[in-house]
Amino acid sequence: MKITIIGTGYVGLVSGAVFADWGHDVVCLDVNQDKIDKIKEGIMPIYEEGLEELVKRIQKEGRFVATTDYELAMKHGELIFICVGTPSNQSGAADLTYVFDVAKNIGELLPENQYRVIITKSTVPVGTNHKVKETILKNSEGRKLDFDICSNPEFLREGTSIFDANNTDRVVIGTETDKAFEKMKELYNHLETTILQTSIQSAELIKYASNAFLATKISFINEISQICERVGADVKEVAQGMGLDNRIGGKFLNAGIGYGGSCFPKDVEALYRTSSEKMYDFRLLRGVIDANERQKHYFMEKVWNKYGSNLDGYVFGVLGSAFKNGTDDTRKSVALEVIKMLRGAGAKIKLADPAALENSKRDLGTIGMEYCEEFNDVFDKSDAVFILTEWSEFANINYEKMASKLKSKVIFDGKNLLNPKVLTDLGYEYHSIGRSSYL
Repeated sequence: MKITIIGTGYVGLVSGAVFADWGHDVVCLDVNQDKIDKIKEGIMPIYEEGLEELVKRIQKEGRFVATTDYELAMKHGELIFICVGTPSNQSGAADLTYVFDVAKNIGELLPENQYRVIITKSTVPVGTNHKVKETILKNSEGRKLDFDICSNPEFLREGTSIFDANNTDRVVIGTETDKAFEKMKELYNHLETTILQTSIQSAELIKYASNAFLATKISFINEISQICERVGADVKEVAQGMGLDNRIGGKFLNAGIGYGGSCFPKDVEALYRTSSEKMYDFRLLRGVIDANERQKHYFMEKVWNKYGSNLDGYVFGVLGSAFKNGTDDTRKSVALEVIKMLRGAGAKIKLADPAALENSKRDLGTIGMEYCEEFNDVFDKSDAVFILTEWSEFANINYEKMASKLKSKVIFDGKNLLNPKVLTDLGYEYHSIGRSSYL
């Protein structure tokens, strides 16, 4: 099949690369010439395991073309995927500017009398796809266009997105016509998974509902962690016991400093905004948002209790700034928020991250910051070390050896990554989430 992808972010670039790997002929379009030039050179604009090697191979095999030529892209694809960003605006609603800019260009450049399926893969509020259709028609200038619209939400996790694309547990296809569904089904039919046909509105809502539910699980276990600290329980044991119930499952039950990233905060806010616009107060979701915001402050209270609110003169080593392991993405990273609070109180920060150091430099600047290429360097003469991203590399550090480098052996583990007994046996003062017996 001939496929056009519009947008080369996490969703667009990964989807385009995977489709090409499946044997399809893909044109990947972006308006950023510098980004396209780098992709052609095999330099990825994002960090994603296996992506660079995959893109280099499919370009060499001639099944993947990166371009800024809109007209070429519109002529090429029988399936045209919209994969541009939908960031939150100031009110918390999804900013659909890029989506409608794309729809306008499609309307102006789509060839006449050639059937196309226009697919929105970007996460958009209910009703957006029909507005996309209206925008395309409005800008067609009376030309005879033959197309259907489709909602095909993505369920990719940053850090494992290539694996997820090839091993997805469901494909959701929201269409108005069976013709469009059959065309889309042809793309995914080789996957051993459920292909669910829905209305467009249902498909649009499924992505938001899924992310909101996962965010609810995270906020729930974080609230449980607060009870654990107050009654002497261990939240990891509680989560394990809960997760053994197959009605609940163990995923997304890891207590920490709160969820972040480019999807959960944005999508939860957008769904709550949608409910408000439809005159419904989604109180549970409001509670999820509030609980997530509070969680990082609960964590910071441990710091204030230890050092007071004035951190002038303290040096803290920080392990992790990406919003999660496996990615260089620092958008809405709670780790960055904690770093800013520490620095704002006067502390100097020594930061290391396996992938997100460059993005962190952009976000944090140089004042009060030292960026460490080696993890061990964050321990050198630091008053305490903070673990803020759950990279497995941080669990494998030799903490016995690192103890001699620290001014004082104090660890604030915001991800419950380490074994508290091992750390306390090594003489560390170990602070974590929901494990009060080790404070």
